[in-house]
Amino acid sequence: MINLYRNRRQAIKNILAGTAFVGAAGSLSSFKMKTNFQALKGNINHSVCRWCFNSLTIDELCKLAKEIGLQGIDLVGPKDWPVLQKYGLQSTMCNGAEISLEEGWNNKMNHSVLLKNYREMIPLVAKAGYKNLICFSGNRNGLDDETGLNNSADGLKQLMPLAEKHHVTIVMELLNSKIDHKDYQCDKTKWGVELAKMIGSDNFKLLYDIYHMQIDEGDVIRTIRENHQYIAHYHTAGVPGRNEIDDTQELNYPAIMKAIHSMGFKGYVAQEFIPLHADKADSLRTAVRICDV
Repeated sequence: MINLYRNRRQAIKNILAGTAFVGAAGSLSSFKMKTNFQALKGNINHSVCRWCFNSLTIDELCKLAKEIGLQGIDLVGPKDWPVLQKYGLQSTMCNGAEISLEEGWNNKMNHSVLLKNYREMIPLVAKAGYKNLICFSGNRNGLDDETGLNNSADGLKQLMPLAEKHHVTIVMELLNSKIDHKDYQCDKTKWGVELAKMIGSDNFKLLYDIYHMQIDEGDVIRTIRENHQYIAHYHTAGVPGRNEIDDTQELNYPAIMKAIHSMGFKGYVAQEFIPLHADKADSLRTAVRICDV
């Protein structure tokens, strides 16, 4: 069984360092390029998470993204932004300021490092023409929800004047604590929404990961409809397993995408599944078609 927790954590660390592993499968020749992909409808702004396709170089993933019709790539740091720009792609969710998934804003001991990192990164994001910068609550480590909220709000409020000045949105990801990210504090939409209300700025919002929230709370469409004003970004993956979003899993992605579109959402939906099929590029094409309502 793939250890998804370590997989994503290590992948993100590698991407930040600019040393993401490219194995023997890294040749784009193993990914069948298709030039007759049906034009996308334009109702959903599509993206893909970098770490899920680490068998491709960043250049190869950019070529595939352009061929499919994606608008950008998620979880890319400054080192690779010039490559995305070469292909006319957005860094749809920037990273590089966080410490780790486990060490976040809910612990005041992390604030000095985080404030330094984000104050350096926010102007870089803005200068590159991007809008979203990811952050994490961190693990509870014994903190109750109220203390975690207060600590997170105290730290993030200090960033808002700079984020507002540069028109950059700080986006906290909702992750499940049941399967993949044990002890993570921002594991319920209600907690994240309460944090957004406490911060009180349009430059702080949530990354609603559909896969994670299906595991921890379910009721996806109603939750999106009731809280859409606090959501800046979406991630997808199949439940259970975090693999292809096909008919082997339980979520009705076309219905979810229709709900997202009906709320007037103008941000990005990024595919964050781990492909199991041999033709991983075709898995990505299929996922985008499923979500292109």
